[in-house]
Amino acid sequence: MNGFSPEWLKLREGADHRARNPELLAKLNSYFSDRAQIFVVDLGTGTGSNLRAIAPHLPPRQQWRLVDHDPQLLTAACEAIAAWADWSHRTASGLVASKNGQSLLIELKQADLVADPSPWRETRPDLVTAAALFDLVSAEWIERFVNVLTQARLPFYTALTHNHVAAWSPSHPADTAMRVAFEHHFGYDKGFGPSAGSHATTLLAAKFSAAGYSIERRPSPWRLSAPDAALIAMLADGWAQAVNETAEVSPTALADWLRARQAPGVSCVVGHEDLLALPPR
Repeated sequence: MNGFSPEWLKLREGADHRARNPELLAKLNSYFSDRAQIFVVDLGTGTGSNLRAIAPHLPPRQQWRLVDHDPQLLTAACEAIAAWADWSHRTASGLVASKNGQSLLIELKQADLVADPSPWRETRPDLVTAAALFDLVSAEWIERFVNVLTQARLPFYTALTHNHVAAWSPSHPADTAMRVAFEHHFGYDKGFGPSAGSHATTLLAAKFSAAGYSIERRPSPWRLSAPDAALIAMLADGWAQAVNETAEVSPTALADWLRARQAPGVSCVVGHEDLLALPPR
C-alpha cells in the first residue's frame, strides 16, 4: 500500500479524533462493558492514532496487536503511544503502558495485509479495528476480509472511511472539476487493487449484513476551519497532486485552485463514515 508520512498522520490526528462518531463509540463501549480485558487487532495502524482514540472506551486491561507494512510507522507508533501514555516501558515486541488507570500490552507487527487480511490466526481477537483504511483497499480484498471475520464471528469497528462528500469555502470555479477528478483518482490502485474509495462502507455493510451481523453506520466528517490551517494546506496540496495525475483539470485551473485553498480564511468539510459490525449472538 502507498505510504503515509508520520508528519501527515500526526497533523490529521486531532481532526480525526474530533470527527469520530460518539454514538458508535458509545455502542462499542456498551458491547464490551461486561469485560475486564480485551484483545484488539488494529490494521494499518500508522502511528497508533486509532488506539489512542478508542482505548478509553474499552475495558481496563487491553492487549493490542498493531499491524502495519511500514516498519518506520510502527516505530513512530511506539514513540507516539509512549508520549501519550501516563507510563510506558519498551519490550522486545512493543511496549507496555498505562493511561488513566487502563493497562495496555502492545505488540507491534509488520505484516503484508495484501497477502493476509487476518494477521491474528494463532490468537483469536475480541475486536478487529482500523481507521482510514478501507477506502484504500479493493472490493475483492473487502470480500476476503469480511469472509474471515464472519466465519470466526468477530466484532469489527472502523472509522473515518472516505465518502464522496466534500465542500470547500469560499467556493471556487474549479471545485466541481477538482472533486470529480479527485474521486476518480481515489479509485486508483493503492496496493490492494482498484480502491473501493467512497463505496467502501456500503460494501462492508452489505457483506456483514449478508452474514447476519448487526450494522451501525454513522457520519464522521472532518470540519476544518482557521485553527486547522496547516492541515487544510496539506490536504489541498494532496488533492492537487492527485488531480494532477489524472490530467482531468488544466494546470492553470489546478494551480489557481491550490493558491485559493491555501490562502487564509478557507474552511472545508470532508466526509467520512464510521461503521460498527457485531456478530449475531
